[in-house]
Amino acid sequence: MLILDTDHLTEIDRGLAVGARLVQRLDQAGEEVATTIISAEEQLRGWLAQIGRLQDPFREVEAYRRLQGRLSFFAAWNVLPWTREAAGIFVRLRGGGIRLGSMDLKIACIALSLGATLLTRNLKHFGKVPQLRAENWL
Repeated sequence: MLILDTDHLTEIDRGLAVGARLVQRLDQAGEEVATTIISAEEQLRGWLAQIGRLQDPFREVEAYRRLQGRLSFFAAWNVLPWTREAAGIFVRLRGGGIRLGSMDLKIACIALSLGATLLTRNLKHFGKVPQLRAENWL
């Protein structure tokens, strides 16, 4: 299984050449492809915060349209849940002194719990997680 981090998802969503090459490579890999509820949360929090700052109903129209686009985008994906197993790995790694942002560590824990490969640009940070397979396909 291949799990896409937020940066890889963003490239697919932009619809530019780099995203198209990534989609082609994913198709050729022949593996199940997914993302995580954590990546969905990160993106949705961003859009909700933007809407909250606007305070102008007319400027909100475009922001809500883009939020709705995000919801449609994630509806088309296999979005992996945050599970008790992933939470247990999280607690163990945090207790072991792994210093990584909570959201990134949660994504890593979902990948570890499934024995999946995480696709991310952020190999330096994810490289701190023992036994995590992480690759940059961009």
